[in-house]
Amino acid sequence: MEIQSLWTTVAGSRVHYLAAGPARGRPVVLLHGASFQAKTWQDIGTLDTLAAAGYRACAIDLPGFGESPPAQVNADTWLGTLLDALDVSKPVVVSPSMSGRYALPLVTRQPQRLAGFVAVAPVGIPQYKERLSDISVPVLAIWGENDHVVPHANQDLLARSAPHARKVVIPHAGHAAYMQDAVTFHAALLAFLKEVER
Repeated sequence: MEIQSLWTTVAGSRVHYLAAGPARGRPVVLLHGASFQAKTWQDIGTLDTLAAAGYRACAIDLPGFGESPPAQVNADTWLGTLLDALDVSKPVVVSPSMSGRYALPLVTRQPQRLAGFVAVAPVGIPQYKERLSDISVPVLAIWGENDHVVPHANQDLLARSAPHARKVVIPHAGHAAYMQDAVTFHAALLAFLKEVER
């Protein structure tokens, strides 16, 4: 499956991303944690897995990571501006760890812009406690059983507060559960994507 290396411009700064899958497939936007980058999703097979299932997967290098140059950005509005730049409508956004600071402002304030939200132990959930009930789209909250970075209490808070949320715990995995057990992660992600399409 071909993986394209592409560029766009967000708020005046260049942003690199990898894309795979049919252009008309349901868009899935993959963010990343602080130690990783877009290529992480290629390395663990997520881009190929999504493309093979008919989805249009876009893995983003957040500002200052991967090939995207550093930029002064407003994290509260950045993701929405990125979706505009990519001309992506109603994606499912996958947000691990640090990328929660980009994803949570959008999903809590403008949930109608998304088709679904996959929260992979993202940071920042408690600070949006009063807004989590506004997340009107389906939510999948994925944590590693042994995640000692982002507390499981955050997963419980999100699952309890968002009206259409459910939890998955990946056994024996730590904070980067999607990397430590990509097979289980991919199975949970594909099952969720099928639910979103119903």
